[in-house]
Amino acid sequence: MLPGFFKNLGPIDLEQVKQSLNCEILNVNINKVYKSLVSISNIDEHSLCFIYDNQSIKDYFFDQTTVICTEKKSREFCTNQSLIIVDDVQYACAVLSNLFYRELNDIEINSLPSVTVGKKSIIAETSKIKNGVVIGDNVTIKDGAQINYNCVIGNNSCIGNNAIVTNSIIGENVNIGPNCSIGQQGFGFAINKSKNVKIFHIGRVVLQSNVNLGANCTIDRGSFSDTVIGENTYFDNLCHVAHNVTVGNNSIFAAMTGIAGSAIIGDNVMTGGQSGIAGHIKIGNNVRIAAKSAVFNSVDDNQSVMGNPAINMFKYLKKYKKYYG
Repeated sequence: MLPGFFKNLGPIDLEQVKQSLNCEILNVNINKVYKSLVSISNIDEHSLCFIYDNQSIKDYFFDQTTVICTEKKSREFCTNQSLIIVDDVQYACAVLSNLFYRELNDIEINSLPSVTVGKKSIIAETSKIKNGVVIGDNVTIKDGAQINYNCVIGNNSCIGNNAIVTNSIIGENVNIGPNCSIGQQGFGFAINKSKNVKIFHIGRVVLQSNVNLGANCTIDRGSFSDTVIGENTYFDNLCHVAHNVTVGNNSIFAAMTGIAGSAIIGDNVMTGGQSGIAGHIKIGNNVRIAAKSAVFNSVDDNQSVMGNPAINMFKYLKKYKKYYG
C-alpha cells in the first residue's frame, strides 16, 4: 500500500459540487456522488475529472465519468457524456481540490505508526521526524532536517542539514543537500482578482535510486500526478523542479537550472547553468542545453540547443558569428 499524504474528504455529492461552482450540469444523475477529483490520466466512473481546452480527448475513454470542461470543449464529446460545464476549468479545479482534499491534522498524524528506523542509521538529535516515516538501513539524517509524516527514505541515503522532505518517496543511495525543500506544494493556483485560489496538490515526489541534489534545491510535488526524478540523475546547487515534472535517468543539471511544470525530460540530458525549460514540453534523450538557454519548445533526441529562445546550437553560432563577427 502506498503511503497517504492527505485526507480524502469524499464522497462528495453533485449538490455540493453545484454549490461550489457556477456551472451547467449535463447528463448527470442528481444522486451522483464522487469519491475523488482526478486528472484525465486517472479517470474512473466513481471520480470527477477535468480537462483543459488544449488537451485532446482522443486517447481517453470517459464512458461514465463526469468531466469538468468549458462550453467550447464540451462540443468534442458525444451527446450523452456526463459533463459539468464551467467558464474557467482552472478555477473549478482549484475550488474542488480543496473540497475533496486536505492535509492530515495533528490528531490524525499522532495516530499514525511510530517512526521506523533501519539498522546503523544515524539520526541527528536536532532533526524532526513525524509519525509514519520509514527510514531504511545506513541512512544519515543531519542536524535541522525535517521529515514529514509517511515519507519513505531508502537505504544508504543522506538528508542534509536543514533539508525539508514532505510527501516524498526517496530511493536508495540518494543524497539530498543542505537546505533543500522536497515535496512542497507546487505553484498551481487559479487567478482571481479578489483572492487567488490554490490548487491542493495530492501528488508526491519520487526520487529514484542514486539521485543527488546539491544545496538549496527545490522539487515540488505533483498536483494530480507525481514529480519523478530518474535514477542516477544529478542536480547542482539552486535548481528548481516544478510540479508534475518527469526527469529520466543519468541526467545532469548545472546550477540554477529551472524546469517548469509538467515538462518531460528524457535520459542522458545535460543543461548548463541558469538554463530554463518551459512547462508542458518534452525534451528528448541525449539532449544538450547550453548555459543560460531558454527552451520554449520540445526538443528531439540527440539535439544540442542554445540561446533565448533556444535553437539548434550550430545555427545559433552561425547567426552569432554573422552578426557579431
